[in-house]
Amino acid sequence: QVQLVESGGGLVQAGGSLRLSCTASGSIFSVNAMGWYRQAPGKQRELVASITTRGDTLYADTVKGRFTISRDSAKNTMYLQMNGLKPEDTGAYYCNQIWPLLQWSQGTQVTVSS
Repeated sequence: QVQLVESGGGLVQAGGSLRLSCTASGSIFSVNAMGWYRQAPGKQRELVASITTRGDTLYADTVKGRFTISRDSAKNTMYLQMNGLKPEDTGAYYCNQIWPLLQWSQGTQVTVSS
């Protein structure tokens, strides 16, 4: 099964930026819609951004205008550029297919201080 590895998280002040990366062990970005998911402390995991094989993107209302999802299929890598970060963006961020879901990896932690 394809494995996913997220990186790029960290501690940042409110208003700051981070760029997350998701690297896959196989070529899945060109054949599957992909998404970035977030799990805030004490909350369920939610989809915050997605990108189709055609490159069409969708965003949760909470991140629209601040986050940008992109991918480089040749590098088997997907990105999430996060600008204007808010404390409520704090959480563990995961990448995965939209469907079917692959096994969740460890994710990358994003902490936004006020």
